[in-house]
Amino acid sequence: MEDAPAARARLVSGQAAIDDAGVAHELKLRGFGDEDGGRLLLQNFEALYLLYTGRLQLREGRRQVGFGQFLERCQAGDPDTLSRFLIYRDLRNRGYVAKDGFGFGSDFRVYERGHFGTKGAKFLVFGFNEGQHERMSAMQKKVDEITGMGKEPIIAVIERRGEVIYYKINKMAFGRNKLVSHDPL
Repeated sequence: MEDAPAARARLVSGQAAIDDAGVAHELKLRGFGDEDGGRLLLQNFEALYLLYTGRLQLREGRRQVGFGQFLERCQAGDPDTLSRFLIYRDLRNRGYVAKDGFGFGSDFRVYERGHFGTKGAKFLVFGFNEGQHERMSAMQKKVDEITGMGKEPIIAVIERRGEVIYYKINKMAFGRNKLVSHDPL
C-alpha cells in the first residue's frame, strides 16, 4: 500500500474537500482528487479508499464520518459505489493510479505504473459484478471506440467474495447467426 499523507477533509455537498495546501499537493502528485478553488476535491471512491487505509479523517461539521457511514451515504446516491471502491482499492494496492473514467461507460482510466503525470492513461477499466449481464453489441462498440483512441480496454469482474479479476479484451468480430435446418433423415 502506498504511503499517502494523512489528510483532514470536510464534507462539502457530499464530497470530501481538503483545504490544507501542502497535503492537497502531495495527494494530487499521487493521483488523488482534482483541484477546485484552492482545495482538493476527492471522488467518493478516493475518499473511501483513504478512509479505509486510515489516511483520511472526514468531518461533517463537528462530527467525524467513518468509512461505513460514508459508504452508506454514497450508495444512497450511487448503488455501484461499493463495486467501484473494490476495483479502485485493488488497482491502488497493485501500484496503479486510477482516475474517474471519461466516457464509453468506463469506470476508470488507469495509468501505467510510474507514468501518472507524464503520459496519458493506457487502460480504460469497466467494472462488472459476477453474474451481471451486458449486451455484446454494446461491449463491441465500446471496445472499438477505445482501441481507436489507442487505449486498452480491461474488464474488471468482481467475484461474490469481493476479489477482482481483470480481463484484457481485444476487438471482437461476430458473424451473423444463420438459421440452419437439419434434416433428421
